[in-house]
Amino acid sequence: MEDTKKRKSDEPSDPGARTKKTKKPWQMPRKKFSSAPSINPGHAGIWATCDMHREGQCTVELKDLFNHYAGLIYSEVTANNAAVMEDTRVSSEDIEAEIDREMQDLQSSKQEAMFVPVKIDVQCVLFFKTREPVEPVSFVHRICSDAMNKVTSQKTRHVKRLTPMTRMGKATDKSLEEVAKAVLAPVFHRDGIPAQKFAIRTTIRNNHAMKRDDVIKRVADLVGEPHTVNLKNYDWLILVDIYRNILGMSIVGSDFEQLKRFNIAEIYESSATANAPKTP
Repeated sequence: MEDTKKRKSDEPSDPGARTKKTKKPWQMPRKKFSSAPSINPGHAGIWATCDMHREGQCTVELKDLFNHYAGLIYSEVTANNAAVMEDTRVSSEDIEAEIDREMQDLQSSKQEAMFVPVKIDVQCVLFFKTREPVEPVSFVHRICSDAMNKVTSQKTRHVKRLTPMTRMGKATDKSLEEVAKAVLAPVFHRDGIPAQKFAIRTTIRNNHAMKRDDVIKRVADLVGEPHTVNLKNYDWLILVDIYRNILGMSIVGSDFEQLKRFNIAEIYESSATANAPKTP
């Protein structure tokens, strides 16, 4: 009996005390900033394809490759961009410090990195947004030419094709015309340019609104006379890439096929095959 009374006396007198929870101190909710990189009309960049399920590794490889070549080609500006070209891995900063840093970044006029990966919801496809002084076509051409001529050793494992885009836009008929006029003008529409032979190659994925034949016809009409179509012996190849609701265009030279259509993996593979010892 005494034990029973003791147990009862030890219990709290307030019936609701058992279920009462300790209140957590109120904290200001963290504001979410929509700072994820995106592709907007007028941007330039580089599409890349990679091995299946290797998008993460491919992104790291391309960052290293692009930054390496930026240092070679644009050495006078890379020194000022070393900080913003660093790998954007998650750091061990505490929450408050990270918020302060984000606020400072938003308020400052900090210059964007020359190569910014943009998440694309298409399997095995990546996009890197570029800014001046990077010119995507000459930049990719230099990478592939060096690989073909064995100037540098292979620096990528999962990267396949690189496709430079001089100008981006929305995947609509109106935007196609706007992008085409801007991209075609320097090559085909300057005063004194002689007749050029050209071809058009389209890549369309995850988009059912724009048809290949319609795109080719519209771009060819915008090129206009006196230039003529020549699919095998062209002076210029017009690339039109459409992924979902994004459209991009560029013009590459007549050595596109020789450089394996900028497929860096095939370039290295062909070099390795050519250097392999022949069996008797």
